Amino acid sequence: MMKDKPAAKTIFEGADSRTFDFYVLWFFLISFVGWLWEVGLHYLTEHTWINRGVYQGPYLPIYGVGGIMLWFTLQRLYKKPVWTFLLSAVLCSVLEYATSVFLEWKWGVRWWDYTGHFLNINGRICLVGAVCFGLGGMLLNCYLLPQYMRLYHRMSPKWRLILCGICLSVFVLDITYCAVHPNMGYGISEKAT
Repeated sequence: MMKDKPAAKTIFEGADSRTFDFYVLWFFLISFVGWLWEVGLHYLTEHTWINRGVYQGPYLPIYGVGGIMLWFTLQRLYKKPVWTFLLSAVLCSVLEYATSVFLEWKWGVRWWDYTGHFLNINGRICLVGAVCFGLGGMLLNCYLLPQYMRLYHRMSPKWRLILCGICLSVFVLDITYCAVHPNMGYGISEKAT
């Protein structure tokens, strides 16, 4: 009698039982990548370096939240780039719209405005942004996430916790400061209309 072969393990094995440090490090990695994207894009278009976003540090939490959201919703689709693209475009556009509404409500300021872009909705999201989010989500879920999983498992739990502690401490200090003094100014934000 032949025994059934056990199913091959994937990098996502045990995905439902990840520890806190997994999500914290993923959040900060994607927040940093998002910050690099925004700063780099602004540098290429405006030829000037500007720290983009509400906070002072090199991270944009909206990207980190998007990365966590995509982890929970798309992790099993990492071998299906077309579905990943479509769902990333929709999910991240919804997140961007909601974040824009919240930031404007909280501070009376817009950190981005797509008015004048093709197929924009209230200047908060647009087609080009949705396509970029789809491509970014596809790159993230299909290529970067598997690399992150390998790196994460190579780090000792002790070093992961130390890195989490450092990132969270800096972030809490930054949030506290920016709750009163958000990062605003030319190329970063504009008053809401």
